[in-house]
Amino acid sequence: MQYNFTTSSNRTNTNAEKYIKREQLFNTTNIEPLWIADMDLDSPPCVQEAILKRLNQPTYGYEVISNDTFLAQINWLNNHYNTSYKLEDILYSISVVSSMNATIEAFSQENDEILMATPVYAPFFNNTKELNRIPVCSSLKKDNDGIYRFDFDDLKSKITKKTKIFLLCNPHNPVGRAWKKDELEQLLDICKQNNIIVFSDEIHCDLVYTPNKHIPFSTLPSAKDITVTAYSMGKSFNLGGLGMSTVMIQDNNLRDKFNTIFNKFAFKQGNIFSMVAFKEAYTNAKPWLDEIKIHLYENYNKLKNVIDKYPNIISITPIEATYLAWLDCTQMNLDDTQLKQFFIQEAKLGLGSGIGFGEEGSKFMRLNFAVSSTKMDQILSLLDNALEKRYTQRCI
Repeated sequence: MQYNFTTSSNRTNTNAEKYIKREQLFNTTNIEPLWIADMDLDSPPCVQEAILKRLNQPTYGYEVISNDTFLAQINWLNNHYNTSYKLEDILYSISVVSSMNATIEAFSQENDEILMATPVYAPFFNNTKELNRIPVCSSLKKDNDGIYRFDFDDLKSKITKKTKIFLLCNPHNPVGRAWKKDELEQLLDICKQNNIIVFSDEIHCDLVYTPNKHIPFSTLPSAKDITVTAYSMGKSFNLGGLGMSTVMIQDNNLRDKFNTIFNKFAFKQGNIFSMVAFKEAYTNAKPWLDEIKIHLYENYNKLKNVIDKYPNIISITPIEATYLAWLDCTQMNLDDTQLKQFFIQEAKLGLGSGIGFGEEGSKFMRLNFAVSSTKMDQILSLLDNALEKRYTQRCI
């Protein structure tokens, strides 16, 4: 392998959010933080080198985002996912969440309903509420193989004349689905029939494991005229702290309505270092991404091997995408508060509480396994020891 993911830089004494907030979130710093979705792995060396090169040009004044910068991502998406994006389709945004908020403001009014499939990334429903809209949640169904699927009958039953937008997480966080074409087609049919705009959060699109594939919602026949798609370099290349994402809107009328809101927030400027990183990542970081996906899936399988030692106590959801493991802890006989405390006090691990992703996440936990192999082994040892100590008698 060209890249070494055995170790990574120490972020403990930096301003890394996952470490800084340990005391606030877990009342201790004596835990391994695995809650927020960024990698404890060094970003692509080619991106580091490109930023250093720009740093050595000692003027950091205002700059505009060049067409070449945008084209780097457009070419990436068109080549990898059979999209047909053009320069006129792309808009800069500081974050996917900002893009989602602008979409909600552009295509709905206060007290309108925003539909989503839960459990899901918390800003979907939290930000909907903050914008004085009504979040309407349709629970995903888990089949006999532990795989989550849309409940289309339930979803259709939740739609009213006030339903204006569907917030799609594609791939899905936290359940790790890479939605299949037939699933997305059914969703498209429902949204088209009910004049619902789709905001497709595709931030994890590059983190899909073979044989699964990412299918951009906008590539479905007739989807372009109802779709706003958000992308980011943040998850793919561990560059979330550089604050650059994009919005793709192929329908002229949709884009004009979106811009009416978006332009009010002056999101056009960007950051000179994020521009450099963005272009470099989408131009030259594919070898790094290919290898890190292999590493991430190895971490997932090592985690699964530990979890599988404790049947009827804890289980892991089969993963198709993301680096976020969704752990079913319903048989541990702990409520949500007790469950969080078990991982903090007994396993010394700071996970994301499932209840934070909606009521369907009660007694689940989300674990970020995007770490070095050395750190992963340490995490697994802590988890294994804690589970064995508490539940070994139940397994005998």
